[in-house]
Amino acid sequence: MSASTLERSPAAGADPSGRSSARRAFVIQVMGLPVSAHVRGRTDAPEVEEAVGQVWSMLRKVDSLFSTWREDSELMRLRRGELDGAAAHPWHEEVALLCAEAHQRTAGLFDASYPGAGGYDPTGLVKGWAVEKAAAHLANVPGISFCLNAGGDLVAGAGREASPTAWRVGIEDPARAGSIAASLDIVTGGLATSGTAARGAHIADPRSGGVVERAGSVTVWGPSLVWADVWATALFVDPVAGRAALATADPQYRSFVL
Repeated sequence: MSASTLERSPAAGADPSGRSSARRAFVIQVMGLPVSAHVRGRTDAPEVEEAVGQVWSMLRKVDSLFSTWREDSELMRLRRGELDGAAAHPWHEEVALLCAEAHQRTAGLFDASYPGAGGYDPTGLVKGWAVEKAAAHLANVPGISFCLNAGGDLVAGAGREASPTAWRVGIEDPARAGSIAASLDIVTGGLATSGTAARGAHIADPRSGGVVERAGSVTVWGPSLVWADVWATALFVDPVAGRAALATADPQYRSFVL
């Protein structure tokens, strides 16, 4: 895990509205990684557990559609020509359009179609897209602040009639496992980290088709986890060209390169 949520309560005992500032955490293993939902505020409301259940259900659905580790996923069936695109779930078209936009925004540093990946591999975008989409269920719960963390990539926000609170996020030093290189507060929006410390060299440079061998990591944060995730990948591929493209296309995002 390249980034972790370090839970920190607001003022002890109560939030500004006078409600309890209790917090709860829910954890599940899905999409091949640990996903945790952290909630503050009206944590005893029955809508909280219902929304968390809906989050898990959506992420399981995404896994059944896009996993490259499950031979029965729709993505793998599409790759093998066993499923016609017109019969596939509409989310495939949504993701494909986002991948095309990501390629344009990053000046080609993010690409879902490069050699060696079966011709099409949107998984570099899918996790951030899925987590942000699933978080909408939590945003519909009144009186809570939340942080949904998927293996270090996270989205924070607030439910209806609630003010968001800050979540302290630690960014792991890729050269020293378990050590925190920096920390920052996320109130709303998304944060994503790309690197090789956890999974080895697995990120491809779409310009050459080869994997990026260098060590280190890149963390990006801003309004949307989808685009934070895309930009983290792009900047890891090429920090110099990536920063230039980011400054032009999405200046509201910030980056931390290690």
